Amino acid sequence: MKFELTILGCGSAVPTVQRNSAAQVLNVQGRLFLIDCGEGTQQQLRRFKVPYTRINHVFISHLHGDHFFGLAGLLSSFSLQGRRADLHVYADERLQGIIDFLSRAMHSRPRYPLHFHPIGRDAQLLHEDKALTVHSFPLLHRADAPSSGFLFAERPRPRHVRREMTDAFRVPVAFMHRLKQGEDFVTPDGEVIANERLTTPAPAPRSYAYLTDTLFHPDHAEYCKGVDLLYHEATYGDDLARLARETFHSTAGEAARLALLAGAGRLLLGHFSSRYPDPSCLLEQARLVFPDTRLCEDGAVFELPAARREL
Repeated sequence: MKFELTILGCGSAVPTVQRNSAAQVLNVQGRLFLIDCGEGTQQQLRRFKVPYTRINHVFISHLHGDHFFGLAGLLSSFSLQGRRADLHVYADERLQGIIDFLSRAMHSRPRYPLHFHPIGRDAQLLHEDKALTVHSFPLLHRADAPSSGFLFAERPRPRHVRREMTDAFRVPVAFMHRLKQGEDFVTPDGEVIANERLTTPAPAPRSYAYLTDTLFHPDHAEYCKGVDLLYHEATYGDDLARLARETFHSTAGEAARLALLAGAGRLLLGHFSSRYPDPSCLLEQARLVFPDTRLCEDGAVFELPAARREL
């Protein structure tokens, strides 16, 4: 069962030849979630062969252009390609007004059901289905463009039935569902058969947190405690900490500190300033604090296997 992140763009405000603006696709058990949609996201989806017509949920962290300028074009292309499936967009409530204005100006409305869901300034549940939950939480960015982080967490899966054991103890088919939920089985003679003898544990649920465009704050770690994979912006190196504070961004070292506080399994750095054609210096700084760190690059794929092991 897939839990896979594809980086479509890991640049910051100004795209470069090497890096597109912010966008990612998370594949959770075949469900595709688009996270941010900077300029050029459509081309990146095609370039990296992402089946983008299967995207039904889009999460926009905040209303700065490098995080949402590609959305209007993507919505338009969906209409041109005959999309009929519902599309859900989660963002600052002002985004709906922007999209409505563009639709009126072009005399063109989406030909499919388009649903906007406002993101508030408090932590909230945005979406849930049988596979996962998605929560948002407030970050610390400019007041005119409040930024939100996102936590994608798989739901625990049922335990696996050991058929040779259930056959041996003649467990009725009608009881299998309860067995998968962890119940012990009681035979007609009153003998209690421990669930652990009849089942094996399911793989541990996996999780991914996305934190971009934010000042460092230790409280952010509380929203993503124990996350398996953490993406944190690292717009600047530690030598530019003052500039990071002035622009409401984070340094590589601060991203690593947050990963350490959160007890993350692995850290991904992204949202690099265009002043870093080669961001390897940022990787070095982060690894001094949090060794299990990697750099994002456009087209990179990071997979979390069913049981945690090295990516």
